[in-house]
Amino acid sequence: MSENVFTKPGVSARLRGDSLGPYLDAVAQSMVGRGYASSTVRTYRWCLADFSGWMARSHVAVGNLDEGTIAAFVDERQRQGRLQPSHRPAICRLVEHLREQGIVRTPSPERTSEPSPTVHLVSQYEEYLRAERGLAAATVVVYRGYLRRFVEERFGERPLRLGELGPRDVSSFIVRHASSMSPAAAKLMVTALRSFLRFLFQRGEIEVNLAEAVPSVADWRLSTLPKYLSAEEIECLLDACDQSTRTGRRDYAILVLLARLGLRAGEVVTLDLDDIDWRAGEIVVRGKGLQHDRLPLLPDVGEALAAYLRRDRPVVSTRRVFLCVKAPLRGFARASTVSSIVRHALERAGLNPPRKGAHVLRHSLATTMLGSGASMAEIGEILRHRSPHTTEIYAKVDFAALRSLAQPWPVVGGGR
Repeated sequence: MSENVFTKPGVSARLRGDSLGPYLDAVAQSMVGRGYASSTVRTYRWCLADFSGWMARSHVAVGNLDEGTIAAFVDERQRQGRLQPSHRPAICRLVEHLREQGIVRTPSPERTSEPSPTVHLVSQYEEYLRAERGLAAATVVVYRGYLRRFVEERFGERPLRLGELGPRDVSSFIVRHASSMSPAAAKLMVTALRSFLRFLFQRGEIEVNLAEAVPSVADWRLSTLPKYLSAEEIECLLDACDQSTRTGRRDYAILVLLARLGLRAGEVVTLDLDDIDWRAGEIVVRGKGLQHDRLPLLPDVGEALAAYLRRDRPVVSTRRVFLCVKAPLRGFARASTVSSIVRHALERAGLNPPRKGAHVLRHSLATTMLGSGASMAEIGEILRHRSPHTTEIYAKVDFAALRSLAQPWPVVGGGR
């Protein structure tokens, strides 16, 4: 590897003689495996060679490498005006590798104090949501924020006596915050609060199930129309993808999955290579609540996925289907990345719907299916709704059917 990175005669031999020499090849190989360009690997190697020489002159053994040593090196290079932008990330990558190999000890976190009762309670609740309820990580984060605020406002710095909680604490918290929220955000807050209070009741922390005392938010069901794109606009959106580039082919495959199968953004993020059954023509979708569903791998979806996987997806250790384009090559960190891809695609296509996230394509699929004669049960099956009531909102966009049900305007006394 050294010969591939350093072409000057004798450089590789000199590096292998330094204290860090035996580890540089492994670090470079790891970076190549994560998709870093050769020029970046070469830059990192030069920075590590500089650091290795400094360690030798400072008589620092590899096993004694720690944050203090790194800070001393960075400070010296900074004072000399020789600190390069790649020095810090290169050394961090080296230390990460040495710790993985057990050569450098991982520092134990300093525990200045025991975690507060609130932090401990929040951690237990998060584990309950993940392990027992199967909620997505993003949902857990949202719920955590609401319950932390509720506990801190009720008890402040005082001891956490959960048994003192009563209906008035619940209602006053909701009234205090709901007025400054949209109906959707307020509904999410009361849902999180009900979940938390049920958790406390199941654990025996409170004697009465206070979840029953959480009031409902006035957001009339089915009072709004789902935001969607027409079938023509969907085709315009897909055509706007530049499939001559690897990013364009990746984004096109993502958009086709959203538009043809109605996947949620988080389901695209967690899609695994093993979830695609090419022989059976099926795709496994990891949905809400740890539910796994099988959907047909439609021809255009399969073609888009195959084009991306064959031409553009690099061979890396992660099994996620969709990866970041820039190194380090890894799966998307969160669902918002998929929504950003949809938003940029809408801008390219010149479309400006009221909602610009990934969910607009899910609504669009349901609306198109309804216009093509699909039943509510069929739409619910494709969208993987657990309750038929969730699908009812799409009945409101079938204007032709609703018009046939409209009653004539009442006429009084025969007049108009």
